[in-house]
Amino acid sequence: MIKMLSGGYALHQLVFIRAVISLVILLPVLFRHGTMALHTRRPGAHILRGLLLVIANMTFFTGLASLPLAQASALVFFAPVIITVFSWYFLGEQFGPFRWLAVLVGLTGMILVVQPFSARIELAYLWPLAAAFCYAGFATVTRHIGNTESAPLLAVTAQGAFLLVSVLMGLVVGGGQFAGHTDPGIEFILRAWRWPASSDMIYLAAIGVLSAITALSISAAYRSAQASLLAPFEYSNLPLVLLWGYLVFNEFPNTMALFGIVLIAAGGFVVWLDGKRLARRAGA
Repeated sequence: MIKMLSGGYALHQLVFIRAVISLVILLPVLFRHGTMALHTRRPGAHILRGLLLVIANMTFFTGLASLPLAQASALVFFAPVIITVFSWYFLGEQFGPFRWLAVLVGLTGMILVVQPFSARIELAYLWPLAAAFCYAGFATVTRHIGNTESAPLLAVTAQGAFLLVSVLMGLVVGGGQFAGHTDPGIEFILRAWRWPASSDMIYLAAIGVLSAITALSISAAYRSAQASLLAPFEYSNLPLVLLWGYLVFNEFPNTMALFGIVLIAAGGFVVWLDGKRLARRAGA
């Protein structure tokens, strides 16, 4: 839906509307958990986590303005590989060769989907790649502080970061004084705010609702399991994105990309098997 709206609205305007609607949904959930849900001993980590998530989303959305939906999303799928490495290096999570095998299989599949050997190097490809690194950092920080912070608080602070950054961007470039670029991604960032058309209201509201659900789900997931275990399962987004790209934008991958999707699914299956094996060993 953001890709659909990227030709007529500013990025920071869409992010602002999304954050406002999400907070309207998330704040009652937070307060239902009581005042203790507001308590945090790691405000600096929340700021870092929110900043990483904002940069990840905004760079990905900027890439959507220039690239096909499937291609931009596939580039972001460097993130699960990076998350696994980050969780091993920064969090000290230990896992065996099967988990690394899953990462390699998934990475191979991602390369076949992206096909960088046939892509022309340009600025547009750097946006989702930057998003992948920032999202990996966000997931790693979430895992690091997840044992002490509530899932609703994690979700609310993330949306608060979106709200703050979008307001600041709106104050600086929202008048459209820097607009007029031929690059669709840069124009998406610098375009002036406008009053939404009535036909777009349902999409804007849906973006906010889906964002709230996603924020709660991701926060709860990374509080409950190892980042390295969860990361490869993010690959399951890819066939869904390819489906939406075909249904909405009439985009369909070639044979090599479809084979890459099979490898990505195989990588997730290997992680699932490795997780069951470790669980049986722990039980024994």
